[in-house]
Amino acid sequence: MARTPEEVVRDFCTAWSRLDVDELMGYFTDDAVYHNMPTRPAEGREAVRGTIESFLKGWQGTEWEILNIASSGNVVLAERVDRIDAGGKHVDLPVTGVFEVEGEQIRAWRDYFDIGTYMRAMGQ
Repeated sequence: MARTPEEVVRDFCTAWSRLDVDELMGYFTDDAVYHNMPTRPAEGREAVRGTIESFLKGWQGTEWEILNIASSGNVVLAERVDRIDAGGKHVDLPVTGVFEVEGEQIRAWRDYFDIGTYMRAMGQ
């Protein structure tokens, strides 16, 4: 039985803890768009991969806790706390993600968060 869009997003959030870019890329359509709202969107599979790889190369661990999740059709909103360990530092980053799921893959992903919270915690 096919997973619902909400199940796809839950599984995707759990997958981040394994820090496996190939596994994460399996969740995206070829024409996917990933947009961290403080930055420019990554458009297409290779750009999404590059963005994810840039995060993972400095991370020693992460766990994404879903606080609230809601869906309507193929759109899923997930309020999360992304707990990230990188370079000997730690941040609990409040995030809200909006996902558009096509089949069992993510076609669009938009994350809204305060970049200052992340930068201060990482000493940047």
